[in-house]
Amino acid sequence: MEIIESIEALRERLSGESSRALVPTMGNLHAGHLALVRKAGNLASCTVASIFVNRLQFGEGEDFDRYPRTFEEDCRKLVEAGTDILFAPTERELYPEPQQFTVDLPPVAKELCGAHRPGHFSGMATVVLKLFNIVNPHHAVFGKKDYQQLHLVKGMVSQFNLSVKIAEGDTIREEDGLAMSSRNRYLSPDERAQAPRLYFNLEKIASELRCGNRDFSVLEKLAGKDLEARGWMVDYVEIRDALSLAKPCANSSRLVVLGAARLGKTRLIDNLEAGIAQW
Repeated sequence: MEIIESIEALRERLSGESSRALVPTMGNLHAGHLALVRKAGNLASCTVASIFVNRLQFGEGEDFDRYPRTFEEDCRKLVEAGTDILFAPTERELYPEPQQFTVDLPPVAKELCGAHRPGHFSGMATVVLKLFNIVNPHHAVFGKKDYQQLHLVKGMVSQFNLSVKIAEGDTIREEDGLAMSSRNRYLSPDERAQAPRLYFNLEKIASELRCGNRDFSVLEKLAGKDLEARGWMVDYVEIRDALSLAKPCANSSRLVVLGAARLGKTRLIDNLEAGIAQW
């Protein structure tokens, strides 16, 4: 695996590659990231992973400074996953001057996680667009765990007429159902034991939806109350249309349940698609 830090060197290295697949990450890699890398390897002859902790998508008081940085360990994992090139730019390389041009996103970016992390998705979309322009990938792979992020990236690609094709990777879970996340390492042992409760509630809602239950607000409130009773601070538990992320109507046939809540100092997110609703 080649490790490249400069934009110019990366572009020169990629100039002769007939097909390229990109997996953007912030490092601290786990099995979910590596599944995305392996998926990318099946889509193109050259797999590029990036590691960059993007300051623009962290708000004031968030964990930018303490976000886990495990570069050497990440490199070993990427080699094992078959990565051809790791793009690991410095902040000065990617942002040589203050970034005054950013991506303006639709209103849904200010809902769900966007309502609790102002500016997060604009910062995410800005760095992703920069990476697309640098790597010029034929394919880019994003995980479904960050469902709202995936939705916004797909919309940006479509509306800006970008040539990259977005591939989706399924959420990878621990044996007890907890969605793998770089932030899981923040959890204390007691919090880790409690963490699968978010997935448990989303799964319960999804099961009700598949059976035809349309009391959306009741299902959302019951899940929130269950988490709060166990000490969680709930940002949201919501049922949305899986394609548009709009609030669903009674006859919506493809639904997704999304949740975000804090356990101690750790903010966990998860989602579960309900599939085709049964009537």
